[in-house]
Amino acid sequence: MNKPLEASAENTSTKQPKRIDEHIVEIVSDSGEGAQKAGQTFGNISAKMGNGVWTVEIIPAEIQPPARSPAGASGIRVRLGSHHMTNMGDAADMAVALNEQVLYSRIATHAYKPGTVILLENKWLTDPNPEIRKQYQTSVAEFRENGLIVQEVPMEEECLKITPNPRRGKNMFVLGMLCYIYSRELERANQEIEATFGQKGKKVVENNQQLLKSGYEYAKENLDYWYEVPPWERDSNEPLIVTNGNQAMGLGVMASGMDLVSMYPITPATSASHYLAEVYDKVGGFVHQAEDEIAAVGFAIGSSYAGKTACTITSGPGLALKTEFLALAVMAEIPLVVGVVQRGGPSTGLPTKVEQGDLLASLYGEPGDAPKVVIAAATIEECFHFVIMARKLAETFRTPVILLTDANLGTGVQPYPRPKAKAEWMAAPVDQSAWKKETPPFDWNEETGLSPRPIVGQADGQYVLTGLAHTNQSKVAYDRESNQRGCNMRSRKLAALYSTLKPPKVHGAEEGDLLIVGWGSTLGAIEEAVDRIRAEDHKVSSLHLRFLSPLEPGLKEIFARFKNILTVEINYSDEADAPLINPGNRRYSQLSILLRTQTLVDVDCWTNVYGQPMQPGLIYDELIRRIKAMKGEK
Repeated sequence: MNKPLEASAENTSTKQPKRIDEHIVEIVSDSGEGAQKAGQTFGNISAKMGNGVWTVEIIPAEIQPPARSPAGASGIRVRLGSHHMTNMGDAADMAVALNEQVLYSRIATHAYKPGTVILLENKWLTDPNPEIRKQYQTSVAEFRENGLIVQEVPMEEECLKITPNPRRGKNMFVLGMLCYIYSRELERANQEIEATFGQKGKKVVENNQQLLKSGYEYAKENLDYWYEVPPWERDSNEPLIVTNGNQAMGLGVMASGMDLVSMYPITPATSASHYLAEVYDKVGGFVHQAEDEIAAVGFAIGSSYAGKTACTITSGPGLALKTEFLALAVMAEIPLVVGVVQRGGPSTGLPTKVEQGDLLASLYGEPGDAPKVVIAAATIEECFHFVIMARKLAETFRTPVILLTDANLGTGVQPYPRPKAKAEWMAAPVDQSAWKKETPPFDWNEETGLSPRPIVGQADGQYVLTGLAHTNQSKVAYDRESNQRGCNMRSRKLAALYSTLKPPKVHGAEEGDLLIVGWGSTLGAIEEAVDRIRAEDHKVSSLHLRFLSPLEPGLKEIFARFKNILTVEINYSDEADAPLINPGNRRYSQLSILLRTQTLVDVDCWTNVYGQPMQPGLIYDELIRRIKAMKGEK
């Protein structure tokens, strides 16, 4: 996929780049300066040149935060390398910053380390405001004192040679610098710019390409950083695509044969509707932007009732608003796919930050007993395939299926094998044959709880839909036997699904001292940390759950082969040694609560709610601490 470096016309000097296995680079700026676009383009170029890539967006909480403030830091992290990338990694190797103040928020999250190279816009050194000049000088001195390698770059001065408004072009200059530093091909970069800005006209494209070339040439002449990151040697030559998780979910919606997505804009799920709005009509799909979250799920349920399973996509606060309608779908047994791109909570919480905080809400958020299927994607590729699975499950079991992703997956970018469309992915045509009058609308099978689904457009298929307790004839019933039987049948469907599942695979040895259990987007970070610690001869393994309702089988037997079980999650739990905390009042993490209940095993937990993806280094440090504690070491 990658041209030999010698064949690249851009690199003709006698010096050679330093060969590296991987690097982490960040671009940070004030909001609106295009740092994310530059990073996304750099990630796309790198993926198309054969590298493994993982990106994480850096998004401020406010829509228009103050300029030159730590709280206003906006940008992106790109991890690229010669192997498959599954997470954001630990401290960055390089950062490009358009002002010095935004770096403080990244330093506060331990994003950098001594030796991290900072390419810093130096326009603030000569700013008319003496206070800004002083801030800049003080910050640069602090950064250097703390081990950061700061190289000041006249980005605005260089960009003014091409455009009168550097704020709208500096990001392409930055992209050009990074293309030189990491031996990215200018031809590919130009193609990405054309694809991105082509609709804005030839002049805009050419201007951005000039800025790209300017940044490339500046870096070539003035910077000593030049790396070669060889392509990832994959076992297969099958073609790849590069998307984020929300785009993958949108592709999955189309591949599944669902014709409708009804949603209300909510961070970080909104880009799924933006993507679908651009392409859905080409396959006969329809995006309905409702007036609020409640209307969105109501519209989707109504569409599903009419015969074609629909989808609604949201985040935690939207899920909270949808609970009454989700309970209706459970009681009325209407198929529905609900995508939940999780963010920090409670209430409005951390709108632009990641958390795995909606598991228990998904399981138990409705009044009474409302069993439903809950699954969680662990990779961006699974965001695609799990939508197809969710639609099939929803129709087979006549129930809502909640697909949990999160901001890390939703906005992260990763290459994965291009899906090859299969006929079995698609929903079957709506059955229009006459419904047998003697068959009730809820003709429950006593063993499985399943029943055929009448469609209101079928001859004799109409029936009165109710959210009240009802008989199999869909007649409202308050007698004790009818309500008990309805609850039994709705629950039995999960038992029927459970009987078809396989036990999860253990990553590492099948037995040992410590088993790490995770779910969702923490997969890559957990397995990287476990691999690192296993290389040091520690008996640690991991497993990752995709089905959370019903849980995957065989867990108690797997747990019995390990001395200690620990969940690693991005949601809140009390630290065991925190003030006032004891075994009687300690609040556990969400998956550990579920596992303790279902397996009766003493499952411990380690979590954080930093608002950022889980890092392998943090997990590694915690595992080392626990291993030492198990051995009685300090």
